[in-house]
Parts: sequence; C-alpha cells; structure tokens
Amino acid sequence: MVLIIEKLIRQIEAHGERTYPSECGGMLIGHFAADVEKSVVELLPMENAMAESEQHNRVLITPKDVLRAEKYARSQKLDVVGYYHSHPDHPARPSQFDLDHALPVWTYIIVSVESGKAADVRAWEMENDRSKFNEEKMEINHIGT
Repeated sequence: MVLIIEKLIRQIEAHGERTYPSECGGMLIGHFAADVEKSVVELLPMENAMAESEQHNRVLITPKDVLRAEKYARSQKLDVVGYYHSHPDHPARPSQFDLDHALPVWTYIIVSVESGKAADVRAWEMENDRSKFNEEKMEINHIGT
C-alpha cells in the first residue's frame, strides 16, 4: 500500500495535463514505513529526456536525474519510494516498456490523460521476479490538501 496526500495526486494530474500530448515523469519522495508500505510526502518533477519525436509514448529520466533525486531525498532524511508518469490517451496501466524498465519495491503511479485532461490515476508495484505489475492500493489522505 502507498499513502499519498491528495494535493500530490492533483500535482501529478496537472503535470500530465501540462505536458500533454507528451508523457511526463517524476520521482516520488517519502518513506518506507512499517505501518504502511510506503508514504509519499513530496514530488520531484523531472524533464523528459526522450527524443521529442518519441515523447508522446515514452518518458526517459536520466540516471543523473535519478541520482539527483536520491541525493535530495537523503538530504531530507527521506527515500525515493517510486516514480510517476503519464500515459497520454492510454489507460493508467503499465506497458511492457514500463515493466522492462521498472525496479522492484518502488511504487509506480500512472496518470491517464485523455484529450488533455487527467482521467484516472492508479498505483502499481512490480513483482520481485520482474514478471508483472500488480495494482497497489493507494490510500489518499484528504487532510492538509
């Protein structure tokens, strides 16, 4: 399960709408906790480094940006707990490309953006054997939004 505050969901939706028809992406910063599997307290939006001609169905976050996110999280005594991205005009389900590039343990939040408007947001976690994604329960905290 992943716990996230509602305003962060709205920020993910807004990022997807702003970059439509291209994909967007960013890092989920928070905690790996005992009482819930993960909590997200902050987002780090990232630039899509994929070639512009392919940004409509792919997002690329460079290793340099991932390291920057990890360094930032550590400086705040937090963890990188996952990644978010958009699927323009496609469902909020992981693709084979997503599976091929995912890491176990992380939460993957996907926002479906249909005709420029956020339509659905879902969380996913990859099986440890990298065989598939399972939908992860997302508990949205409406306090502090």
